[in-house]
Amino acid sequence: MADQTVSASNPLCLSFSGSGFLSLYQIGAVKALLELAPELLKLAPKVYGASAGSLVAAAVVFNVDLDELRNIICDAASEARKSILGPFLPSFNLLTILRKAMKDFLPDNAAQLATGRLHVALTRLSDGKTILVSDFKSKDEVIQALICSCFVPFYCGMVPPSYRGVRYIDGGFTNFQPLYDLQSMITISPYTGEIDICPRDCPVSHLCFEICNTSFQLSVQNLSRVSYALFPPSSYILDEFYWQGYEDAIVYLRTNGKYNIHHEDPSTITFVSKFKEPKR
Repeated sequence: MADQTVSASNPLCLSFSGSGFLSLYQIGAVKALLELAPELLKLAPKVYGASAGSLVAAAVVFNVDLDELRNIICDAASEARKSILGPFLPSFNLLTILRKAMKDFLPDNAAQLATGRLHVALTRLSDGKTILVSDFKSKDEVIQALICSCFVPFYCGMVPPSYRGVRYIDGGFTNFQPLYDLQSMITISPYTGEIDICPRDCPVSHLCFEICNTSFQLSVQNLSRVSYALFPPSSYILDEFYWQGYEDAIVYLRTNGKYNIHHEDPSTITFVSKFKEPKR
């Protein structure tokens, strides 16, 4: 984005795109930022998220255990892989899993912490208009807004959830990368495009286009990622996305002079096993 200078007087906002099960990429990126440049997270005045990206945005605002969130996503992916029907298995309900998890790891004062700082993208069912919710009166309202933002029709069920009596569906349908064009914003997405922190595919493919308020590069890798977001691949591949997010965040920090990494080539960085592995 245009202005990437960070200071207490000029903090950067954060925007997390829709990501599905590839939210693990964004969790890895946040983990790197937390360890190497925590001021980027702590000073961010506003944190935006759409669809599964809203869960990662909430994790930043509430300073939740990222390893715990990682485990929750990995556990859900494992459940989805148990049948040939995958997420469409009648006994599998992703929103039920997420709702239970959020009740456990969101703080009791979530509404106070989130109001004015956490901005959740929703798509209003009645007219397809994008809505950004940032005012919450209770922890349950925070959870309900996040559930609405993650609801993909048919994939998550037939009846859309509601927030304050109005039905909404996945915020990524109309606002995939909230405030994508905003100045002083760090955008984070598991899809290659004109995004601050994202995978970088082979430069042979330069065809990028804007869709649903985001930049998307037309490449075989990106199309595979769309499939992975909805139908989770093996735990090994998901772990690779997590660590790729970690590495890409380091590249971003180095490129923008926000942290002095002592390795000349980010690809040579060797990660020690200092994080607990996700449950299988």
